[in-house]
Amino acid sequence: MPNTGDSFITKLKQAHLEWGEHRHTNSRGIVIGEGYLQIPADKAYSLEITNDKAINIRPQEYTFSTSDGFFTNQTLKASGNQSREEYAKQFHGSGNLQLLGDWFAHIDAQIDDEILIEFISPTEILLTKI
Repeated sequence: MPNTGDSFITKLKQAHLEWGEHRHTNSRGIVIGEGYLQIPADKAYSLEITNDKAINIRPQEYTFSTSDGFFTNQTLKASGNQSREEYAKQFHGSGNLQLLGDWFAHIDAQIDDEILIEFISPTEILLTKI
């Protein structure tokens, strides 16, 4: 479980900014505005950020805010899996895959922009475009 003060930086790629459009499968239709934040494997392992398949390990949802005030007290979900299956590979809006896409649009996020993910408590995150 993350500790207060833990943090990491993730670099945005096209897939993160256009999750609902830039895909390699036809498992569902195109959805404009979806976005997610990658969790690097080493950070998922060291901070024990687990996915929704690991329900008995710890919560997979986090309250988050953005440093620019666009969002306060919203919910991110950790999901997907790394090569070690129980560890999450991404954060996305819980129940709303367009949540982060809305913030990306607000901050005019571009490919190669960096996002600082800070744990202000074990279950609360602050997102900052750096």
